[in-house]
Amino acid sequence: MEGPDAEAEVRLELNRHVRTLCTSGDAVEMIETLKLLTRYLCDGPNTEVSETLMKEFNRVHYTRILKFLASNLQADWLQRLNASQHRELWDRFFLCGPPDQSMLVLMDCIGTLSQSSGQDKVVDVLEQYLQTGRLTDLLWSRCKGSNSSDSPQLREILLGRLVSLPDITANHLHPHNRPLFLPDYYYPLLAREMNCALEKTCRALRGGQDCSLSFVAELLGKACIQGHSKLVFRELAPRLCANTRSDMVWQRVCWRLMENVPERWMESVVVGLVQAVDGPDALSRIMGNLVVKNKKVQFVVTHKLLLLQYKYEAKSRVLRTLLGYLARDRERRPLLSQVLRALCQAWSSSSAVKHTPLEQQLYVSRCLLLCVGLLDDRELEELRADLRQCMLGGIQCRLDSAVVQIRRIGMVVGECLSSRLDAGGTQLKFEYDDDEEIRELLSMMDPHVPEEAVPSEEVVPADRPGNQCAEQKESAGSRGRPGSPLSSSPEHDPEGDGGSGSELDSDDELAPYDMSADQEMPTAAPPRYLRDCLEALMSSKDAARVELSLRAAEGLVRRNISAAREVGVELSKVLLHLEDSYCIPDFLALRRGAMVALVVTDTVPVVEFLTTEFYAVNYSLRQRLDVLEVLALSAQELSQPIIEQGRPPRGAQPISVVKPLDQNAPPLHWRQVVEQRIQSKTRRFAKGAASATGTAAPSRYAPLAGCFFFPLLCNYDRPQVTFDLMGSDHLVLGRLVHTLGLLTHLAVNAPVATQMGKALLDFVWNVRYHSDQVVRQGVLFAVCAVFLTMPAQHLLPELSDLLPETRAWLADMVEGDPDTDCRSLAAQALALLERSLRVSLEVPAEAPQA
Repeated sequence: MEGPDAEAEVRLELNRHVRTLCTSGDAVEMIETLKLLTRYLCDGPNTEVSETLMKEFNRVHYTRILKFLASNLQADWLQRLNASQHRELWDRFFLCGPPDQSMLVLMDCIGTLSQSSGQDKVVDVLEQYLQTGRLTDLLWSRCKGSNSSDSPQLREILLGRLVSLPDITANHLHPHNRPLFLPDYYYPLLAREMNCALEKTCRALRGGQDCSLSFVAELLGKACIQGHSKLVFRELAPRLCANTRSDMVWQRVCWRLMENVPERWMESVVVGLVQAVDGPDALSRIMGNLVVKNKKVQFVVTHKLLLLQYKYEAKSRVLRTLLGYLARDRERRPLLSQVLRALCQAWSSSSAVKHTPLEQQLYVSRCLLLCVGLLDDRELEELRADLRQCMLGGIQCRLDSAVVQIRRIGMVVGECLSSRLDAGGTQLKFEYDDDEEIRELLSMMDPHVPEEAVPSEEVVPADRPGNQCAEQKESAGSRGRPGSPLSSSPEHDPEGDGGSGSELDSDDELAPYDMSADQEMPTAAPPRYLRDCLEALMSSKDAARVELSLRAAEGLVRRNISAAREVGVELSKVLLHLEDSYCIPDFLALRRGAMVALVVTDTVPVVEFLTTEFYAVNYSLRQRLDVLEVLALSAQELSQPIIEQGRPPRGAQPISVVKPLDQNAPPLHWRQVVEQRIQSKTRRFAKGAASATGTAAPSRYAPLAGCFFFPLLCNYDRPQVTFDLMGSDHLVLGRLVHTLGLLTHLAVNAPVATQMGKALLDFVWNVRYHSDQVVRQGVLFAVCAVFLTMPAQHLLPELSDLLPETRAWLADMVEGDPDTDCRSLAAQALALLERSLRVSLEVPAEAPQA
């Protein structure tokens, strides 16, 4: 059939067939009409149908026929079809026509049909659609540009249906959803179909055919922006890495694919791709120089991924991939210097140290060290001034931090930067403990070592103390082994050839005497009286005598209470000023134990002395921290009940034995007689210990809680020459707030607990927004202690003016505090406040009438 007249006749015939389907009620006529229309499908007997007529059919009539078939799922003529006829006349129209139109009709049917056999039929066809590669046909039809005349609205609807298919099917098919429609199966399938479409694109480009990747790029971006980038790139990234390794056409296709991703979806695509590729070379092959051409990609790669986002599963691998990608090409290399300047500014900022989480600071430190390791000599010379300023400022603000991990990060980064800047000169050296975190930081200085090659075992540096001792032990242990070079054996004896030296009597045949349990004889005897101990600690220059006196001090104080009360304050003063001049083992623990014993034994005078000296001049921060620690430990010991010697432990009372009745005893009630008989006749194979309630004992701390607590609240806002509690000495402030919270919590049920809670809340209210996270943690701990200690009925009358602001502040801390521990403590404090308010507002239930 050729010519315009023939084409017009065919168009009239198509219109007549479609009109017959819509109006006829004869089943035979409708089946015959459907068989005639199958000629216009893609794989039908279309030898007599021109391509123009097929396009006309697909453009004008195909969707109408699909909607007719979907709306007549329960028709009588369709029910009379057998399985083969059903596949030929119903399934074939959805699986052989234009894939985009059939996809839209199937998704609309799932959204409109309720649970029925017709819905099951549509779901079966949709499952076949996905399994037979129709998604590849859909994507390839868009890559060929055959649908370039589609409206933007239709294009957006099609993208939405493709990306949201698991959500749509889950909403309408639950709980009868198919496994293929689940996200874990569908999105990897979608990624494989994208790869197949890209393969066809590469073959078409080699054959000289023009193609467009805009639809595939939009589909990739929309899938990633909805949170499925991990599932998509887990399947797509390895294929792209393998295909671009030696094929330049594949590289050009990947570059154009990334360039066509819309700006609003670019970030999610780049983030997912960076986490999925296996190295900087693969990322360079897939992205090309997109970071230079696209400002949005440049901002994401050089700023967001390196300075703001840090919660990745493999942080080191992501950093090596990103920075290695920037360093791989000459055009991208200037961005590496730009990144380093931004990192130096962020790492040396004292505000960033105070207001960013520890995980983010560790991430930025890794990034900084890796970036410095990637610089060549010329770039290092250009950036030397920036790096030196970054090193000095960053180390200073981190060493001032109260968090141990932050100080260690500053030490490690300072050492690495110093070694890189002054390779042959004087370098910084710090003392810190090695762990997995530190070793990972040190490994960042070598940019060419992959993450898996970083050693996980603890490595002792050659210049660290203890390494020489280990070598000496190893060499000493190898002297007696048969295989060692220093082993004494007849084969290595230079005089062994003489024959007479080996036959002489030798001391080597004698068994060595075991001296492993020998102890060194003490040169001085431990003191037996407390005054002798005090005298030795004050004036003795003998290291052995001082050590013996310090070890005996706690026992002497607890055994001689009267003597301890005579010299308690004086001995406390000596112990507080005592220094470890002789490197005594466990010096801090021995001194702390003796001071705690003095506080427990002679409480009021010693506590008054310690709380007064806490704010006195000429004391170091270490001594002030020791005062707080001693007061906290002493309060804990005083708050515990005294266990009397000889009293059986709780739950160990003997089981009572039933005794026979005494004839001279007064008559018992019949119930008691029956109970005793039952007990005597009952045979028990085992019986647990009877649970006994603990004996109530008065708290020794409760009447003395005010002596511990209130003197510590005095003079906190008076700065001194060597001590500024509200200023630079925030480490002591955090410990003070924590100690006050502990002292308040230990005073639970004490009469003074309400006054202590109110005073503590007034004190911490001034420092609730402190910049140091240790202080904020102490404040939140103190607030939790107040809500746990104060009686619920006193909470509203005493704190009515502070509770609304406290509640709003805690809610703000839960939402916006950068520290994880602070957010957790704020949530706990908010829960305690809500519980206390509920208890205080409850109306007591009326007593039941008799």
